[in-house]
Amino acid sequence: MIEVAIMLEGQNGLTWPRWQRLAKATEDLGFAGLYRSDHYTNASPPDIESLELWTSLTWLASHTKRIEFGPMVTPLSFRDPTMTARMAAAVDDLSGGRLILGLGAGWQEREHTNYGWDLLDVPGRFARFEEGIEIIMRLLRNDETSDFQGDYYSIKEGILLPRPHRSGGPPILIGGNGPKLTLPLVARFATEWNSIYLPLEKFQELNTQLESLLDAQGRQPEEVRRSMMTGCEFSVDKREVKKKVKARTKGKLSPKELHERGLMVGTADEIVEQLGELAEAGLQRVMLQWLDLDDVDGLEALAKGVLPQL
Repeated sequence: MIEVAIMLEGQNGLTWPRWQRLAKATEDLGFAGLYRSDHYTNASPPDIESLELWTSLTWLASHTKRIEFGPMVTPLSFRDPTMTARMAAAVDDLSGGRLILGLGAGWQEREHTNYGWDLLDVPGRFARFEEGIEIIMRLLRNDETSDFQGDYYSIKEGILLPRPHRSGGPPILIGGNGPKLTLPLVARFATEWNSIYLPLEKFQELNTQLESLLDAQGRQPEEVRRSMMTGCEFSVDKREVKKKVKARTKGKLSPKELHERGLMVGTADEIVEQLGELAEAGLQRVMLQWLDLDDVDGLEALAKGVLPQL
């Protein structure tokens, strides 16, 4: 059975009232989790509201009881790995062990330029990312002090106290579709691979590659959960679905064509069918990107139409 969670773009107008309202709805309606992006600002001007990620997750940890949650993803390009490990362990403990620690290398040029962070070129970015993951894992999983000296980060006699309540700390999610840089890191470090906007055939292809990489690391396929963050155009009415797709694509794509690009598109029955195909291919959780932060009624209709059929 595939699980359905909700993903919000925190830089696209997320405020405390919206976050609190959507968190309550996600929990009450039966979704498996609530995830959100971690950005200073949106990718192109003008700037709009952007609620800080870790502060919002701290609130969520103590104001929900059931759902899993986490960053999708928190970029080590502007999040120091030692502080990220400290925050993640604390928030996970506060929630009773429900945080999924999503980590990324960073990508959005505008926020790095505007706020003084060095994004680096792609090889440098991923080299720094690899070092950051190594440090985070050492702090979360080692009961004794650790030393690490890299090109970008170092620790000397580093230890995380108090120790995380969960052995090894929260599970680490790595997001992305890159076959040369991302998937090898997933195979080495992650307990969850989060793919992004993948059509069925492409997911199958990359999942097969991941299994080979896991085997080379001496790991079993079941050690890594497969999830996907993807767009969602849903309505109870097919005509409304067509209107939403037309608006999203400026009339360039039909609902069928948009789905073929990896999005979940349609009425409840159609989305259930699309999810079933992904589940048969090995996907275990989908995070549906919910762009209208004020459409709680639509979220309720999605939950009532889709979740009972899974």
